[in-house]
Amino acid sequence: MIAFCSLFAGVFGALTGLGGGMIIVPILVLYFGIDVHHAAGAALIAVIAASCAASIEFLKGPYTNIRIGVLLEVATTLGAIFGAHLASILNQSLIAVLFGIALIYASHTNLDAKTDNRKASSQPDYPFQERLAQNLKLAGNYLDQGKSVSYSPNHLFGGFSLMALAGTASGLLGIGSGAFKVFALDRVMNLPFKVSTTTSNFMIGVTAAAGSATYFSKGYIEPTLALPVLLGVTCGGYIGARLLARMKVKALRVLFTVGVFVTGIQMLMKGFAGAQ
Repeated sequence: MIAFCSLFAGVFGALTGLGGGMIIVPILVLYFGIDVHHAAGAALIAVIAASCAASIEFLKGPYTNIRIGVLLEVATTLGAIFGAHLASILNQSLIAVLFGIALIYASHTNLDAKTDNRKASSQPDYPFQERLAQNLKLAGNYLDQGKSVSYSPNHLFGGFSLMALAGTASGLLGIGSGAFKVFALDRVMNLPFKVSTTTSNFMIGVTAAAGSATYFSKGYIEPTLALPVLLGVTCGGYIGARLLARMKVKALRVLFTVGVFVTGIQMLMKGFAGAQ
């Protein structure tokens, strides 16, 4: 049963870029009565495997931007290490509440997006960042349902900063932080949504690996639990990757918005429960 629930979480995580950990952790805790630390540890291990499985499929297609992913992974990895060190110092309940509010806000702003065929402005607000993106060859293009989509990242520094925040969230709270990654790529850097979700999946495994090291050192990685979760999420990630190209962006945005909103509520509940 755990493996079946993990399969569903993997499919949803691959389609939205959230990572399966956002779904499987509350399922393990609420329905299977598993300790939250062990659930998060198993989820992080599964997210690493699911990211690899989904990325293998995504890299065959035109959506994943490897250059952007590698560049921003520097910020998320450093953030995850920093967050792990802060975990024993800061109030976890307060941090969970703040991130819950941020996720709910992200789900709200995502509803404002109208189209996926976005291009960089011919008169950018930040010329230096635009030139930097060009020099690093971060632009890309692909065919989506017969239409050509060209893009180049905007607000590179803002996206880099939010990726550091996403990594910090991973280290502090034991999550893959896919919601923050997709939000930074899609809404801040103005990348097409399919590029955002696939690049997020490409990046999320490295961030989860940085966070899982802390859980391993504390003995929260239980092999008998991690194995079925890993298998389910990995298979689900592969299935979700195959389905992505056939789905319309509007449907993906709805999935993403709902997923981020639910995750935000879960974060708030976790924070308020810990404060009592």
